Amino acid sequence: MAINVTVNGEQRTLDVDPQMPLLWAIRDHLRLTGTKFGCGIAQCGACTVHVNGQPRRACVTPVGSVADQAITTIEGLEGDEAVAVQAAWEQLDTPQCGYCQSGQVMSAVALLKQRPKPSAQDIDAAMSGNVCRCATYVRIREAIHLAADKLEG
Repeated sequence: MAINVTVNGEQRTLDVDPQMPLLWAIRDHLRLTGTKFGCGIAQCGACTVHVNGQPRRACVTPVGSVADQAITTIEGLEGDEAVAVQAAWEQLDTPQCGYCQSGQVMSAVALLKQRPKPSAQDIDAAMSGNVCRCATYVRIREAIHLAADKLEG
């Protein structure tokens, strides 16, 4: 079945089962491998993408449910919040092993778009679904604060 999606601003048609997880459509059919498979049950956040600007776990989202919607992966992330988050991540040397980082960055950017000056509690709530097995949570929180400060000017 042909499913039309817009991925990173580009119209794409996928000839896949509509129940296929969006993650596999992105990785296997569109060859965008920045979105990672973690747990497969929406508990770790490694597969976080944006659907119409909102973070969504791609591992449990049927691709048919996002037909004709705007999907952004880590490869297509752009804008002031994305630049600020990526710069803060680099400045604070936030990633350790790096596996979860694309999902962490996607969630952080979504948070800053909704709350430009988040509190520590806002950050903890927004990032609670993103697991980092290296436990870099303190650096992630610092990086989000730094990104917010950079956005504020």
